[in-house]
Amino acid sequence: MGITQRARGVLRRRDPEQTIVPGSRNVVFGPSLPDESTVHLVLDLGLRIGEVQMASGAGASDVTATIIGVVSAYGLPHCEVDVIYTSITVSCYRGTEQPPITSLRVVRNRSIDYTRLADVEKLLRRITAGEISASDAYAELDRITTAPHPFPRWVATLAWAGMAASLAVLLGGGEDPFLPLVAAGTTALVDRIGRLLNKRALPFFFQQAVGGAIATSLALGAYAAGMLHDPPLAIAASIIVLLSGMTVVGSMQDAITGYNVTAAGRMAELAMMTAGLIAGVVLALYVGLRIGGDNVAGLDAQSLGRAQVSTPALLLSVQILAGASTSACFALASYAPPRPLLIAGIGGGVAAGVHATLIVPGGVELNPVLAGAVATTVVGFAGGIVARRLEIPALVVAVSAVSPLLPGLATYRGLFELSVLRSPTGVATLMLAVATGLALGAGVVLGEYLAQPVRSRLGRLERRISGPRLSGPLRPSRRRLD
Repeated sequence: MGITQRARGVLRRRDPEQTIVPGSRNVVFGPSLPDESTVHLVLDLGLRIGEVQMASGAGASDVTATIIGVVSAYGLPHCEVDVIYTSITVSCYRGTEQPPITSLRVVRNRSIDYTRLADVEKLLRRITAGEISASDAYAELDRITTAPHPFPRWVATLAWAGMAASLAVLLGGGEDPFLPLVAAGTTALVDRIGRLLNKRALPFFFQQAVGGAIATSLALGAYAAGMLHDPPLAIAASIIVLLSGMTVVGSMQDAITGYNVTAAGRMAELAMMTAGLIAGVVLALYVGLRIGGDNVAGLDAQSLGRAQVSTPALLLSVQILAGASTSACFALASYAPPRPLLIAGIGGGVAAGVHATLIVPGGVELNPVLAGAVATTVVGFAGGIVARRLEIPALVVAVSAVSPLLPGLATYRGLFELSVLRSPTGVATLMLAVATGLALGAGVVLGEYLAQPVRSRLGRLERRISGPRLSGPLRPSRRRLD
């Protein structure tokens, strides 16, 4: 920080002989601010930008830094930002003689649109560079947030189906030609039914339960009809698709950076959505066991495993291609622009390739939880550098790259052991799935943190590094975010 900036300061006080009078109180004068209408406009602009980031899964630290960067760029040097999972509050300090101006915005809509997030990031860079006025930025933001999705909804449905087919191959279904088809068809049906239920405002808990029940029932029906040899893989692929929208990256970022209330809110929502999914899967397994008898009871959770392809080299190549396809389809289903879509696909291929290399028999053979953490750390590190260089949101790459490694098969095994085999080992299996998910999120955040010295030049570490950043302005504002 230069001498001029230090001299300005955040607060300005009069000389002691002018302010300290016997029997009177001490008066603190706030900074020079624009007119009150402009202050309200700037605060609302920062809140709406933060809302878009929050709805897209950005961490509370990113949202806080973004809002402070926006209001500082338009002449509000001392604002306090409070971010929780469902609302954002900004208060502009004006000294002890005037009350602060406070604005609040509730985050209701959590529909992910990465095109909207990318456009907001571009606008944010123009704001922090001083290239656009507050009124023009507000009009541009209104255009971005009210614009329709970049392509029809059925394209997103096909992308979800493609993601399920890729996951079926990634989980070991490369030798069963019907497995990717069944997984894709099931996921497409679940997506369309979920859209209808969402229009009728059915709580997401029950939407997840319906999705899990439909995916499990169709897989068991295909198994009973002789179409599938490994229906658990189809169920696991559908589970991962249903879990993919509930990112663990933002939750871990909030927990690591000290935003515990927001992290708890994200974790609570994740737990409720997963509980709904568990209820649907368990119900379908129970009903299938009662109706199908031995045909369904023959599904032994202990014998489930990764299907093998002909050679280890081919296995690794299939893993990389399937991982890239999974991440690219997830990004496409989330309405990502072409450039982030390509980078997300590459990130998914790298994550799947590193993970497969670390757990392959005869190789490194790391624990799956540790292997997932290492793989996502590599992706977080590389994606944090590349994404900033290409001026695309690092959040898109991080969340998409995690999707191939989500513990869908472990989740299914735990549910099967508990509901069908009635074995207490199902609890340990489910805890392993939870640990894997947390490790994936922590790995991405750690990789992004390690990438900061590389892209920020080693000579300015102590001034640049302020925590993992997956969204918002890269350069910290003049005011510390402590």
